Amino acid sequence: MSHEDATHGPAPLGAVDPAPMHAAVDALAAALHEYVETAVGVRAEFGASEADEDPRVLALENRVGALNARLFDELHGALGIHADLTSSVWDPQDEAAVDDEDASPADVHDDTFTLDYVVMTRPGGPDLDDVLGLLDRWGHEARERLVDAGYAVPEWGVGRGEDDHEHEEDDE
Repeated sequence: MSHEDATHGPAPLGAVDPAPMHAAVDALAAALHEYVETAVGVRAEFGASEADEDPRVLALENRVGALNARLFDELHGALGIHADLTSSVWDPQDEAAVDDEDASPADVHDDTFTLDYVVMTRPGGPDLDDVLGLLDRWGHEARERLVDAGYAVPEWGVGRGEDDHEHEEDDE
């Protein structure tokens, strides 16, 4: 989708049919309910680590990721917004917060890091919609590793589509 069309413009859109967006939410909600039922059943049979890698659980995680991407695409296509619906946000009181009362703003250092992938598939190969779910799962793992290493990670996200950054080719 072009970012030059009316959905991305400064003018209000007027009447927008929300039905496709509600249908995407309903499909995602149904998949989440199915995931919970499956996860409960799998966990009743296996330990936690085996349940994490159970093919039924992994298949549903991929399906939820694909449906979440569909919802993103519906919102983006109809409204031009870039909905951040895959972030997980825990109460900052659950862990040491970066903005500790004892720290002055000069003591806090932050930066944004990116890792971009161009992912391709061939006819009959895996579905590109599954990539978002995989990256989301790995993103959770990366966040945990950063926190375990002593960093605070107040936000992170997984996105799809082209960004506005120009990338230099790696010479490696």
